[in-house]
Amino acid sequence: ARQRRFFNKGVKPNICVLEAIRFDEDELDGYMNFIGRDLFTESLQTTLCEFEEAENFGSLIRPTETDITELRQMLEAKNVSEQLFLSTTHKKVLRVLQQVDYLNPNNHVVIANPPYMGRKGMNRGLASWLRSSYPDAKSDLFSASIVRNIGLTLPKGQLGFMSPFVWMFISTHEKLRKFLLNQKTITSLVQLEYSGFDGATVPVCAFTVENSYRPNFMGSYVRLSQFRGSINQGPRTLEAIKNPSCSWFHHASAADIKKIPGSPIAYWASQHILSLFDRQSISNFCSASFGIKTGNNDYFMRHWFEVKIDSIFFKSKHNMRNTRWYPCASGGSFRKWYGNQELVVDYEDKGDRIKLHAEKHGNSYGFFGRKNYFKRLLTWPKLTSGINSFRITPPGQLFDGVGLSASFSDDKIQDKALLFLNSCVSQHIIPMIAPTMSLTSGDFLKLPFVDTNKASLSAAENLINMSKSDWDSYETSWNFASLPIIKPDLRRSTLRFSYDKLRSYWRDKTFQAKRLEEENNYIFINACELQNDLNAAVPLSEITLTCNPRYRYGAEKTEQELEKLLLADTMRELISYAVGCMFGRYSLDRPGLILANQGETMEDYMEKIPDSRFPADGDNVIPMLSGNWFPDDITERFCKFLRITFGDEHYEENLRFVEDGLNIKGRRNYGIRDYFLGEFYADHVKCYKKRPIYWLFSSPKGSFNALIYMHRYRPETVSIVLNDYLREFRAKLASHKSHLEAVSISAGSSQGEKTKALKEIEKSNKMIVELEDYERDVLYPLATRQIEIDLDDGVKVNYPNFGSALKKIPGLSA
Repeated sequence: ARQRRFFNKGVKPNICVLEAIRFDEDELDGYMNFIGRDLFTESLQTTLCEFEEAENFGSLIRPTETDITELRQMLEAKNVSEQLFLSTTHKKVLRVLQQVDYLNPNNHVVIANPPYMGRKGMNRGLASWLRSSYPDAKSDLFSASIVRNIGLTLPKGQLGFMSPFVWMFISTHEKLRKFLLNQKTITSLVQLEYSGFDGATVPVCAFTVENSYRPNFMGSYVRLSQFRGSINQGPRTLEAIKNPSCSWFHHASAADIKKIPGSPIAYWASQHILSLFDRQSISNFCSASFGIKTGNNDYFMRHWFEVKIDSIFFKSKHNMRNTRWYPCASGGSFRKWYGNQELVVDYEDKGDRIKLHAEKHGNSYGFFGRKNYFKRLLTWPKLTSGINSFRITPPGQLFDGVGLSASFSDDKIQDKALLFLNSCVSQHIIPMIAPTMSLTSGDFLKLPFVDTNKASLSAAENLINMSKSDWDSYETSWNFASLPIIKPDLRRSTLRFSYDKLRSYWRDKTFQAKRLEEENNYIFINACELQNDLNAAVPLSEITLTCNPRYRYGAEKTEQELEKLLLADTMRELISYAVGCMFGRYSLDRPGLILANQGETMEDYMEKIPDSRFPADGDNVIPMLSGNWFPDDITERFCKFLRITFGDEHYEENLRFVEDGLNIKGRRNYGIRDYFLGEFYADHVKCYKKRPIYWLFSSPKGSFNALIYMHRYRPETVSIVLNDYLREFRAKLASHKSHLEAVSISAGSSQGEKTKALKEIEKSNKMIVELEDYERDVLYPLATRQIEIDLDDGVKVNYPNFGSALKKIPGLSA
């Protein structure tokens, strides 16, 4: 900011480094008295003091007095060399006037790469000065510099800038855009791709401005967003200049650009697109906002499966009074039509706990958009790295500042809006209004509302229902009832045939959704006359059903890779459901959750499932060991689950199908026990977003593992793990070691049997030492503490209370 090159009157470049010049309180008075006070007008005296922070404000300084040529000549003619105390002041005054001259609007051409600094990087003095001096361009030094440099140019002068391109779109810079569009003329602009510079990913553009107002001038624009990498930027720009008919060269006038609300510099918008903004705005049909700001999400938000199910408000089941947790839409991944319903927020007594906590700790909080709480909402994530996605959130929920929402007075209009918003027409328009990763409620309300009688409300209903059915087919949905592969209408004689039937069903649903979405695109393309601009086709990767592997795993993988991943995950889901049945969270005899409240017991289970085909584990501890040491060993329990679910006749074939499906890496002699010991818990932690509902007691090297269900945890649970499993396992291990020792010295044993026995003895000794250390240092002290937990505190608080007794979860504390 300190140095500028100005091409002054077309002669030669002049270079000026601005200096900070300060005058003592009485210094100027003595000087003005000697020179003649009548020469120093009030505006000139103000100007002489305006360079005191030149090192901070640089060329952004706009001198109050600009007509100084005659005064400067008069002062230069004054001889003050014999005035010892005035000589220095005289030089300083002349230096100020020289800097004023450099900052006068007398340049035909200005070229600048202005400094980039947002308000967070500014010192307090600069931020305050910008607020008062550049109120319409105060958010960044580069925007204020653009305004200032235009002020340094003669009428019809030409300016060239390189700057971040955020000014072209975001609301913070709307006043700067209107200044350029309403008072000046953008003559050309090149918008670089994010990776346009080696070693940096930055939003940059280069553009030229004429210091005059020509609203109908057709500026030339080059859009390089489709050309990744610095190597492409220059050549593609030159190609566009030579061939203006290429797809990345555009013409646009200020008059056209201003048709879009907020005046984003969406120069690529066709006349048909611009005409859409002459229609009704979506703001005429809905109210949109962000929602609850808790001030401390760790304290007030949970994944729904962390807390007691009876403490969550579900509109059809619970009274709002005395209910602590409420479902809350909160952004999430790219998913259209329905889904991403995972979180609950503490809104008991209309959020009193949030309010009191914020007031106590000085946090910022708010209950925004309150009039839309608990209504049927159209929801979208504020932040997205790609395509925007819109979905319906059913009545009875709240929303926060990440999952923004709009409420419509009429469900049919809401569904029509949903069809339009998830169409390719909307996805083409949104980047013009909000080209960054953020779509705010303000941006949303600027969108046009395109209503066409051909838009099928039955299509909206089908797409919502398909997405809901897909979402509810997985455990992490609070409406999950049962695993699809074991449902009577899909189950066949073997697990393989059942999976094939399920896979065929998923494929049909995926292509049905694809057909409906493409028909929807076609309707809106025709209604908006955009046949030459848009294609109705929808890639499979954008059909947002979890059962669709192209969406779930990414479009870059081969068909074979996708099928292996989908089969493996389906087998993982079967095992996870089986473990849920082992603990009584689910049951083969009744859909939905069974035990999902704090401290529930087998008595509670028996009351709900009196004649269970596959009863829950009695003590809420399931050992997970390298051998069949206990009757309720997890591997044996799963095998029993498989027999009960799919029968004995094809049991071996079914088990092999599960093991082969899980064995993606093709490991030798891989079995179901290997999966439980090596991968199950990591998969569970991943599925439950690092908030596992099953907790793994595990010794340091994994010789001992026992799983518990946190909802059934009681203060004596650790003692059960210690006495009934760890100590029992150690005793059995010692007995087994004694047997091996007998084999190793028996005359009847072969040399091979003896060698094998000795190796097993050495291994057993190490395991016993590990178990003794784990008991003495970790599990016994923990058992004596009789720890109580409160599910309302969440996994992030409760899990660490057990320290090294539990398997470490990387990132849990992040």
